[in-house]
Amino acid sequence: MEELLLDILERLRREPGRALGPAELDRIIRAHNRGVHDNARHLSKRQVLPYYLHVREADPARWSSWEVDCELERRLVETLRLKPRRTASGVATVTVLTRPAPCSGSCVFCPNDVRMPKSYLHREPACRRAEQGFFDPYLQVHARLRALSQMGHPTDKVELIVLGGTWSDYPRAYQVWFVRELFRAVNDWPGGDGEAERLRALYREAGLTDDAEELAERVRPTQELVDAGRLSYNDAVRRLWGPGGDGAAEGARALLARQTATLDELAREHARNEGATHRVVGLVVETRPDAVTPECLRLLRRLGCTKVQIGVQSTREDALAANGRNTSLEEVRRAFALIRLYGFKIHSHLMLNLVGATPELDRRDFSALVSDPALRPDEVKLYPCALVPGTRLVALYDRGAWRPYTVEELVDVLVADVLATPPYMRISRMIRDIGADDILVGNKHANLRQLVDEKIRASGLSRRVREIRYREIARREVDLSRLELVDVPYETDVTRERFLEWVTPEGRIAGFLRLSLPRWERLRTDELATRPGDAMIREVHVYGEAAHLGRADASAQHRGLGRALVERAASIAAEEGYAGLCVVSSIGTRGYYRGLGFVDDGLYQRRDLSAAPVAPAGEPQVARGARP
Repeated sequence: MEELLLDILERLRREPGRALGPAELDRIIRAHNRGVHDNARHLSKRQVLPYYLHVREADPARWSSWEVDCELERRLVETLRLKPRRTASGVATVTVLTRPAPCSGSCVFCPNDVRMPKSYLHREPACRRAEQGFFDPYLQVHARLRALSQMGHPTDKVELIVLGGTWSDYPRAYQVWFVRELFRAVNDWPGGDGEAERLRALYREAGLTDDAEELAERVRPTQELVDAGRLSYNDAVRRLWGPGGDGAAEGARALLARQTATLDELAREHARNEGATHRVVGLVVETRPDAVTPECLRLLRRLGCTKVQIGVQSTREDALAANGRNTSLEEVRRAFALIRLYGFKIHSHLMLNLVGATPELDRRDFSALVSDPALRPDEVKLYPCALVPGTRLVALYDRGAWRPYTVEELVDVLVADVLATPPYMRISRMIRDIGADDILVGNKHANLRQLVDEKIRASGLSRRVREIRYREIARREVDLSRLELVDVPYETDVTRERFLEWVTPEGRIAGFLRLSLPRWERLRTDELATRPGDAMIREVHVYGEAAHLGRADASAQHRGLGRALVERAASIAAEEGYAGLCVVSSIGTRGYYRGLGFVDDGLYQRRDLSAAPVAPAGEPQVARGARP
């Protein structure tokens, strides 16, 4: 392995200023594997970077002999990085799952895997990682940060995404404990190996296992009862993991009962994170519309949450009823209003091909989502309904009450949705990570977005796409002198929104800010998230490969683009007569906003606009409206 690494370093020294391309690296690796007939002994790209990082940490004398300076190491990591898209949007995303628990929903399409929180399946990648870590938040974060680091990704800025169904269904003390442990793991990184081993030993001593085959055998009788319709998912989870349950030893149930924490304990980890080398720049939870209340949202802010994923699934009342959604469109609209007023980013879920849907109805459904002033989310996850075992949808399929779309129908709907997406909205996903083996019928194409993009290009429609993800600069270099600050205004039921974006002449987006100007006259006192007269920055995001904190080593980050967006937002809010500007800062960005004149103020950070600074001279001219 060392010989391969040294050959790569030598080639990089002969090619100053750039990383090696995939073909160049492949030729070097193939040359080292030539004559090795045992495939198990073949060297691969995946092995080289972990080896380099291990030697740098464990054998500094050998590492020093390689004479790798910072610039050479940067190019080496870029050459060896796996899945570079993972941090192209500017942050390292870490997805974790809460433990299995009863769910208050009853959707016909929802899986009933008793090894998982409701709606998830144990073969999904994030679910496998969660199970291997006993659903412990510390273990999940620690393992994921290690994996990302070994793949060559910077982990200085971390977005934590918490999945597991309806967050509010979990006990409050568990919610606080879970988030405290998330932050503790990030604060400890890149250390924490000893703590991770201690926690694993604790779970094993309590009678729990992370062995997939043993887990399957333990829950098999209960799962069979659920699949046969003789036991509900909720009763099964209580039987397995609740007090007096038979799926875990008494010691394990006692251990789970101790998963509690106080807000004061969480606050101490928050304070640590503000100055940590690895900081949390986003915390996301998911819930249902009927679970959204002002009390729930205030707790989310105290936890440090910045974005709420909310399952809408459809904007049609008949579809919600036909698919067992225990909510109404009015509840969806109220939830959106509250989430927006409390400053969170809104990440909605919309499902295609539900019971009673048609391709045309689905196109209208998405159009309603993006045009109804009561909705208009910031981000949307689109995914088609698929038939998986153990769901109530199986019986509907068997009697012909539901059929899956063809690939052509599905792609056509998604193309129409992409073209209908406004410039302030991002389509984050088009599929769930459900493996083909778990899908009885329905979409099994993991590259569905690629099929959609190819059809858009083949149809000559690329220039009509305004959706954020399609326009991200990703890892491209940016000529700052050619950027233009574009102001996209739009209305919601409770706010006037201003989406400020830095765009290239080609329409690529390098950064953006979401500014909400609340319509205070339309609100009740108990709905107020801040003091009357305050505007709200709900998101600031600068694109480019994730940069190390304090170093300008990425295409667009740390070059003043974010500061300029904030100053423009402050000017707009002042011009509109607002007295203050609040920001939904994440814990890891509090220091950044203090440097921009914001002070800690309850659930938010706030800046007095009575003496808002004028934008610096030479700032690019602001154009109103979206680029044609």
